[in-house]
Amino acid sequence: MTTKAGTATKAGAAATGGRTRPARAIRTPGGLSVRVDVRSAVVVLILLLAAGAMSVILIGQGDFAMAPGDVVATLLGNGTTAQEIIVQELRLPRILVGLLVGAALGVGGAVFQSISRNPLGSPDVIGFGQGATVGALTAIVVFQAGSAAVAGGAVVGGLLTGTGIYLLAWKRGVHGYRLVLVGIGVAAMLTAVNHYLITKASLIDATRAVLWMTGSLDGRDWAQVWPLLAVCAVLIPLALVYGRPLRMLEMGDDAAYALGVRVERTRLVLLGAAVLLVSVATAAAGPITFVALGAPQLARRLTRSPGPNLGPAAAMGALLLLVADWAATSAFGERQVPAGVVTGVLGGCYLLWLLVTERKAGRI
Repeated sequence: MTTKAGTATKAGAAATGGRTRPARAIRTPGGLSVRVDVRSAVVVLILLLAAGAMSVILIGQGDFAMAPGDVVATLLGNGTTAQEIIVQELRLPRILVGLLVGAALGVGGAVFQSISRNPLGSPDVIGFGQGATVGALTAIVVFQAGSAAVAGGAVVGGLLTGTGIYLLAWKRGVHGYRLVLVGIGVAAMLTAVNHYLITKASLIDATRAVLWMTGSLDGRDWAQVWPLLAVCAVLIPLALVYGRPLRMLEMGDDAAYALGVRVERTRLVLLGAAVLLVSVATAAAGPITFVALGAPQLARRLTRSPGPNLGPAAAMGALLLLVADWAATSAFGERQVPAGVVTGVLGGCYLLWLLVTERKAGRI
């Protein structure tokens, strides 16, 4: 007699060439058992340590430079008054926004790529980022709204776009390639809408809109941290809870049904969580490209594990965005550029490499 867990284990072994990955079963006092992939856990730990080190480096940069030891001491409450003000009020919120936005984009990208079963199924490729941008630009150009309303417009635009793409892709379920194709078409239309809104804006509003569309962590404060933290604290654990059903969805709807997964309910919950994560991340930092596309793939290559790798994708996304911000503020001398410019360049190069790799493998 073969259990559902046993079938899933065999499927996972087949996905890794017939070899099972070493994993530990952790049992809680309440009787709950959780299987932990040792290599994935180590990768997450290393990525988090690297993100922490990069955070300390970034906090120490600026006109008032601080040594890493002084940064750590200030974070622990042992800094001078000047250091406390600079770190707590000016630099720490920016770093926290970068970490949370990167983690949200990493998880959102991993969910979309797993559901579509396509490495190109990224939110910034299939229209969700463009939808959030339409909402933000509408608030800027049409209503001359403030920062809070612009963020709200980005969230509303992302949610409406996600709903529209889901409905357009629905036909007795949502097939992965149909989702990608519909998303690419919607992304093209929304990009045209964004350009139209800019042409109709005044010079001041157009300048503000273009700056927002670039994607940046400049000027971020605690007002962006708390809403982003609340959303990530709820939706990232929710996505992790659905990680096992999501992994089964990668084997196809029929196999997932056979393993007892409520396919459409699982897909709808995960898509809703991913759309909201991407929308809120875009509202906080603007449309940051590449992170949602590259973080899940890079994490999977490090863990060498099948499945969505949601935890590693979150940690990789946070690290990627901080590295991009460091490059944006340090690699061009006195001329600092927005982090979105760096991620855009990296994303274009990565996308070309991915297309060549997929073509050589015969998948496109």
